[in-house]
Amino acid sequence: MENRKPLILITNDDGYQAKGINALMESVRGLGEIIVVAPDGPRSGMSSAITSLQPLRVRLIKDEPDLKIYSSTGTPVDCVKLGINELTGRRPDIVLSGINHGSNAAVAVLYSGTMGAAIEGAVFKIPSIGFSFLDHDHNADLSTTYKYARALTEQVLKDGLPAGTCLNVNIPKGDIKGVKACRQTSGQWVDEFMVSKDGANKKIYWLTGEFANDEPHDENTDEWALAHNYVSIVPVKADMTDHDHLELIKAWENLM
Repeated sequence: MENRKPLILITNDDGYQAKGINALMESVRGLGEIIVVAPDGPRSGMSSAITSLQPLRVRLIKDEPDLKIYSSTGTPVDCVKLGINELTGRRPDIVLSGINHGSNAAVAVLYSGTMGAAIEGAVFKIPSIGFSFLDHDHNADLSTTYKYARALTEQVLKDGLPAGTCLNVNIPKGDIKGVKACRQTSGQWVDEFMVSKDGANKKIYWLTGEFANDEPHDENTDEWALAHNYVSIVPVKADMTDHDHLELIKAWENLM
């Protein structure tokens, strides 16, 4: 059997030209054949959205040994679907998403296009990782992320992940103390809108807000790890069943 290089499918939610996705590409160069399928512009906050009411378009941007880059008019999840089904020619060995500018810790995993793409990879039972860097500046210095992106990609290529599981990796700014395996922090966004008025004196709403942490002192959470300068790694599943309370709900079957 032909000994082929691992196939690495990369996407993001900031667009194929973003500094983060280029940093991710560079960090894993040499680990296998890389195919990038990424949006043609920013698609932040898309979560697992897909395009169904209009056709998708794809454009080949770069074609060189072990690296192809495509841009798509779709969402991050569209890009993963296009990559797996149409553009790679064989099943990817790993799906990488990012590097996102800004945190995707805690409940942000529900809204994140970066993590939507990683979760989509897990739906296809392909080991997947979403990477985020805690700096919203699109000109941020991403050099500290290379080490972690490469090491984790190598580890997952070597050992895999449980079927249906992906990793949510958040990397803090500054001096990093180490890496912590964590659980998702419980909390919610509050004061989510800034209200102003348009030129016709009608109210308009700008999404803003801040994260209210329900458990700021719990050292097992991703928010605690990041606040203390650790890289947080949270295993995430597409299965959103609350297995702890399934038996309680089953007891209702006889009530109706």
